[in-house]
Amino acid sequence: MTPPAAPYVLGVDTDATTLREADHLLRALAAELALPEGAFGCTHLVRDGRPRVALSLAAAGAEPVLRTARDRLAARGYEVRDGAWDENGRAVLFPGAAGLTGTLTVAELLARSAIDRVTVLGTPDEPAPDTWLVTRDHVRPHWQDGRLVLAAMPAVGGTLVPFEDPDPTPCCADH
Repeated sequence: MTPPAAPYVLGVDTDATTLREADHLLRALAAELALPEGAFGCTHLVRDGRPRVALSLAAAGAEPVLRTARDRLAARGYEVRDGAWDENGRAVLFPGAAGLTGTLTVAELLARSAIDRVTVLGTPDEPAPDTWLVTRDHVRPHWQDGRLVLAAMPAVGGTLVPFEDPDPTPCCADH
């Protein structure tokens, strides 16, 4: 995860074990640290001896802010390092994210946010710009080859929805 023009990236190790928990922590930390409006905040699945969800923070021209954030997070007991955990972070905070609510066209989504591209599962082609996307107020694109890409899937009435469900059913929920 390296947004264009944001060479300084901060990685934060957490004890979060779910994406939902990591999303809440990321939003709380961004507010507490007063990150600038154009900041990127991503989650990264870490699969070593201690599976968890780590975070990364980046903002163009905000190296002093992130260095201060580094010190404050370390003082709170977080393991902090330079760089993201991997290049394929899942973006929770990104320019324009707050405006991606309700139903909008693919063209509107691309124009309003830092998302570079929309793909549709099961199809080789990108959707038409006038295709409606029902955001469910939960848009989580991923970094792919330096571009922010939203995976979507077909939904009722020819619309699309983001692939990631805002309220997933936990594994083995019926047990």
